[in-house]
Amino acid sequence: MRKMKTISSLIGGILLTGASANAMASCADIFKSWDNSFLTSAIGVEGNGGYGLPMWISVVDETGKVCAVANSAGSGETIGNSSWLGSRVVSMQKAASANSFSLDGFSIATSNLYGLTQPGGSLYGLQFSNPVDPAAAYFGSAEHFGAGVTDPAVGKRIGGINVFGGGLALYNSENKKVGAIGVSGDTSCTDHAVAWRLRALMGLNHVPAGFISGYAAKPGWVIGDEMIIGKGDVANTYKQPSCAHNAILNPTTGAETGVIVE
Repeated sequence: MRKMKTISSLIGGILLTGASANAMASCADIFKSWDNSFLTSAIGVEGNGGYGLPMWISVVDETGKVCAVANSAGSGETIGNSSWLGSRVVSMQKAASANSFSLDGFSIATSNLYGLTQPGGSLYGLQFSNPVDPAAAYFGSAEHFGAGVTDPAVGKRIGGINVFGGGLALYNSENKKVGAIGVSGDTSCTDHAVAWRLRALMGLNHVPAGFISGYAAKPGWVIGDEMIIGKGDVANTYKQPSCAHNAILNPTTGAETGVIVE
């Protein structure tokens, strides 16, 4: 049984408490190691690429329920003037997608779904399933948008399928999935890199298996691999393309960001 502990909120210092009645992981299990310094350690740092814009970060538990929605620039009714307001729901959608299609034994990032959902792909049409519930996603006052555990979407399951970078499943030290994180607000390549960094800082990056590189002959940036070498790994040749308009500033390669060069 996974023990539930009192934790600090993502933004605002609000405490969550509870007691686990079954084997399901809770929001508390996800945030027990959270520190607000992770935001500055993961966002706007060298190697992320993109434009250095503020980011929306959403986390869901393993049932898809929203645990927190934060914005690195703050919160409130005018937050959409400094960061992309549409990315609030996209970040929740990415977290829901990564959680929905990852298992205890195999992790699928949102960017892994890109090629598979294009015309002719084996999962074409998946992106139209499980639509976002607008009543849940846009519920409540904008005064608390991005305010962590007081964002009005917290406690709801908004659903949605997203097929580009920024959504990663979260795994504890026992290689068990406890939920997922979704990041949006910059290029999808940058979103993926920030999600990768935040997951590592939270210590929830114990991925048991996932997609690995297909090693195409043509050089170029590739994003979306879990970069885990182990039993159960599968070569993925259906990756999201790089953010080509910003190729020079794409994330640096290596396990720290989950980006490789083929």
